[in-house]
Amino acid sequence: MNTASATPTRNRRNRRGEILEAAAGLFAARGFHGVSIEDIGGAVGVSGPALYRHFDGKDALLSEMLLDVSSRLRESAVTVATSASESPEEVLDALLDVQIVFAIEHPALITVHDRELGNVPEPARRRIRRLQRLYVEEWVTVLAELHPRCPAARLRAATHAVFGLLNSTPHSAGELPAQDMRPMLRAMARAAIAASVKDH
Repeated sequence: MNTASATPTRNRRNRRGEILEAAAGLFAARGFHGVSIEDIGGAVGVSGPALYRHFDGKDALLSEMLLDVSSRLRESAVTVATSASESPEEVLDALLDVQIVFAIEHPALITVHDRELGNVPEPARRRIRRLQRLYVEEWVTVLAELHPRCPAARLRAATHAVFGLLNSTPHSAGELPAQDMRPMLRAMARAAIAASVKDH
C-alpha cells in the first residue's frame, strides 16, 4: 500500500467527517436555513469558502449527512440479519442494539432528519427514503420469523412505532447516562413489539 497517497485521502475523509458532525449540531440547534457556510467553517476552524473543497454547498452537505447515516444503519442491519450463527431472537436483539446506539450517540442527526429532510434535493431524498425502506424491511423480515402469523403491515407499523420510541432521545439527551438509557430503551422497545403482535 502506498502510505504517502493513503494519508491525504484518510485526512480528507476525517475532515469531511468533522465537518458533517459540526454541521449536524448546528442544523439541529438553529435549523438548516439558520446556519451559514461561514458558521460551519468557524465550527471546524476553517474559513467558509474552504468548505467548498469538501462540499459543493450546504445542500450537498445535508444530502451527504443524511445519506451517510441511512446507509450505515441499513448496512449494519444487513450484517446483523445475515449472521448465520444467530437465532431470530438474537438478531432482533442485535437490531435493537444498532438503533439504540445510534439514538443515544447521534440525537442531533435524528433532529436534522426529522426537520430538514425536505431541504434535501429530490434525487438524494429519494435515495434516502429507499435506504430507510430497506432498513425497515430488515426488521420486518426478522419479526416475521418470530411472529409468522402476524400480518406484514402490522409488523411494519410496529417497526416504525419502535423507531419513534427509540428516536425520542433528542428530547431526553442528558437526562440519564447511556448505561442507564440502553436497558430502559431496550425494555420499552421489547414491550412495544410484544404489544403490537399480541393475539397474532
